[in-house]
Amino acid sequence: MASVQINEVRKSFGGFEVLHGVTVPIEDGAFVVLVGPSGCGKSTLLRMLAGLENITSGTISIGDRVVNNVQPKERDIAMVFQNYALYPHMTVADNMGFSLKLRGAESKVISEKVKRAADILDLDRLLDRFPRQLSGGQRQRVAMGRAIVRDPQVFLFDEPLSNLDAKLRVAMRAEIKELHQRLRTTTVYVTHDQIEAMTMADKIVVMQDGIVEQMGAPLELYDHPDNKFVAGFIGSPAMNFLEGTLQPNGGQPCVETANGARLPLKMAPAASDGRPVTYGIRPEHLEIADDGIEAEVVVVEPTGSETQIVARIGTQDIIAVFRDRHNVNPGDKIHLKPRASAAHLFDKDSGKRLNN
Repeated sequence: MASVQINEVRKSFGGFEVLHGVTVPIEDGAFVVLVGPSGCGKSTLLRMLAGLENITSGTISIGDRVVNNVQPKERDIAMVFQNYALYPHMTVADNMGFSLKLRGAESKVISEKVKRAADILDLDRLLDRFPRQLSGGQRQRVAMGRAIVRDPQVFLFDEPLSNLDAKLRVAMRAEIKELHQRLRTTTVYVTHDQIEAMTMADKIVVMQDGIVEQMGAPLELYDHPDNKFVAGFIGSPAMNFLEGTLQPNGGQPCVETANGARLPLKMAPAASDGRPVTYGIRPEHLEIADDGIEAEVVVVEPTGSETQIVARIGTQDIIAVFRDRHNVNPGDKIHLKPRASAAHLFDKDSGKRLNN
């Protein structure tokens, strides 16, 4: 195992810069997830760490060694790809042991390491099968097994679950997390799915347009996003945003929307009355209450364990999530009350967080 240091890394394709001085410290044994929308640069950064893309400037270190000019096979990393990249003419056992064979390892050593990985991933009964005889989840476990047998310092995962169905994705998330807890190998995982990021990571790195917007523990980002982008990206359903101006409201600060709705705040920045702001509230921090803000129900989505309601306040739509079941229908009027202590406040122009 080893720590990874990504320091002021830039990447340009011709005259177009896609990474703008990215710095990410990754502790030994950590599970770090790079997350962001398509095109944000997360996969490019992972490929640079793997040695599959050249670094324009900056440094990447694995352990105490700068690896900028080190060949991929000499970096002591193992990568699991989105499409599994299994050899179709080889059995599961041969696929898993192929990298060791290329290194010239003895057959006995290869067999022992393949068996160990198969035991960890419950692949014992599949070792003689070919990839075409496996399900998507089984193929993914074989790809993970191939990485395990190399006993690398760092695991790299490039959107490994995107080709699986929803139920299997949930199961594989748990398997990968359990694997990490067992092996404690430093892991860097790329995904655009923030649910994967929240459930699997020790540390999340949120990227947008080639820069790091924020990094930290999952709940730290969820509870205290640095800006509107992170607030809207982390969490499902996404945070609601309502535009308005700060008002003193007789000592109980609030945000007043264009249609006169008053959104409660626990506190507001000093000397900011009349300031244009964006008010953020997560769907689970809304409740139905007589003293709430009038809203019109647009869509009701029961999921069994909870009910999601899309409602309209003036011209702005918001989503509310309730554990209790409410008998409401589209067109009904309800009163929604945001929890003041859970409200987030952002500068309207810069999107930066204003309250603690």
